[in-house]
Amino acid sequence: MKLFTAAQIKAWDQYTVQHEPVNSAELMERAATSCCQWMAANIPSHKQIVIFCGPGNNGGDGLAIARMLIQKGYRVQIYLSGNNTTRSGDFLINLERLQAITNRIELLEEESLFPVIRSSDIVIDALFGYGLNRPLEGLSQQLVHHINSSGVPVIAIDMPSGLFTDKSSKGGTVIHAVHTLTFQVLKPAFLLAENAAYTGNIEVMDIGLHPGYYNETPADYELLDEAHIRTFIQPRKRFSHKGTYGNAALIAGSYGMMGAAVLSARAGMRSGAGKLTCYIPSCGYPVLQTAVPEVMCVTDPHEKYHTSLTLQHNYDAYAIGPGLGQYESGTTVLKTLLSKKPERLIIDADGLNILSDTPQLFAALPPNTILTPHPKEFEKLFGPSVNDFERLELARQKAKALHIYIVLKGHYSFIATPGGKGYFSPTGNPGMATAGSGDVLTGILLGLYAQNGNTEQVVLTGVYLHGLAGDIAARIQSEEALLAGDIIEYIPRAFIRLKTGDNFS
Repeated sequence: MKLFTAAQIKAWDQYTVQHEPVNSAELMERAATSCCQWMAANIPSHKQIVIFCGPGNNGGDGLAIARMLIQKGYRVQIYLSGNNTTRSGDFLINLERLQAITNRIELLEEESLFPVIRSSDIVIDALFGYGLNRPLEGLSQQLVHHINSSGVPVIAIDMPSGLFTDKSSKGGTVIHAVHTLTFQVLKPAFLLAENAAYTGNIEVMDIGLHPGYYNETPADYELLDEAHIRTFIQPRKRFSHKGTYGNAALIAGSYGMMGAAVLSARAGMRSGAGKLTCYIPSCGYPVLQTAVPEVMCVTDPHEKYHTSLTLQHNYDAYAIGPGLGQYESGTTVLKTLLSKKPERLIIDADGLNILSDTPQLFAALPPNTILTPHPKEFEKLFGPSVNDFERLELARQKAKALHIYIVLKGHYSFIATPGGKGYFSPTGNPGMATAGSGDVLTGILLGLYAQNGNTEQVVLTGVYLHGLAGDIAARIQSEEALLAGDIIEYIPRAFIRLKTGDNFS
């Protein structure tokens, strides 16, 4: 799904009006109808609904919804915010239609006129939509504070008022909704952690905007979907052998952190790598040979950590970092690996720490290297960001400048590409916020990269598959009890889901 900016959404509305026999007021009617249908299915008929309408088209949506709800038998009270001079034409059309069937419409011209919101009421926020371009202030800001302080459930139309579509709203006043009924596509703001408190459950209402605009218009951001990822899963050839599916190398582990190497190795094999060799300190030999008998091991002379790296083969893909430890000799190991100029490389965990402590190594990163930082590691690598939008833009800039892929891990993990595009993954859940989950992702990416030299396909598939396996695991074992190793156990089911559509319900 493409994630459009506010300007693009406005252009999409206009494109629809120009290419269909529909005017803007009729388009508003479509939006209101979709919202009203959802409300009729989800709001008990005995509830009083209080609708707050701003002066623009979002307020016009609210007025049309009010009319439809009244016609369905709901008790509806409407409050208008803003002054007459700023009301849009479609707002005025819907105000006239509403006045023909009810007189329960009041104007809020000052704070003293704000109504008492009863605990049994349902509030609909139709103050400001996707077009908001400045923080709320004055009476609008006071009204949002009043609504939020009521503690009643709020349903936001299109956007929670005060939330910007495509830039940070951090520090601003924003409606706290329990449901957001947004139109046609998700908005970029909905996918960022800093806005989680505002949106509640998000429902996308199809209002029939013309598909031509969507198909023809590029977007900087996209949300991955299963159909897209499914195209990257290739059936195995009948006469293939282990050499067909790649020979991978994993440089990982140190005393006390061999579990990270085990998780990555198991995930790499579960993701289809033909062969995997683990380069580990001597203390890890019995651990790896016992826990992952499918892999081969090469040990460092040092008992507890890596001191050097002598690769036995030219491998199809390499990963470095899980459980490596922060030892001075780790820099030598990473330098040695980079000097081989590997065409397929993943750097995670302590590999990232070494990279951030030795910034001159950035210049040695081969094109299409994959970095997989969590937010703190990203900040150490590239510097702080004042908000989530700034962090996304910084990731895109760095990926483009260095010609690498950056996976910024988290809920809706973000993938920045060398081409400047950004992808969000919809898979994953809070149960995956557990030690070792990132090591599993590294192993999945390594297993896929050993088989496929198309880096973009590998990154998108790996991040999506990792989250999907975690989602299946959480559904069966709960988020609370989820361990990183469980993600590995459900990789097979995730593959089957992608290949057959089986959701294991």
